Amino acid sequence: MAQHYEERNSAVKTRRQQEDQRRMAFRRAIEDRCEHRQLLAEIGEYPDLELNYWQAKPAASRRSAQPAR
Repeated sequence: MAQHYEERNSAVKTRRQQEDQRRMAFRRAIEDRCEHRQLLAEIGEYPDLELNYWQAKPAASRRSAQPAR
């Protein structure tokens, strides 16, 4: 009977360890996502660091635009 109890106890312990591992993986994923969003927000505070449309276009194509009247 003691052996049956130990097997059951071992199964419970293994299941709890697996649940803890899944929980920690989920928590790390949430933390990574929060850190990523925070970094994007910080980068957004400095728009001069981002490459915008006009910087991406070659200078020749910008000069070829017709002036507004």
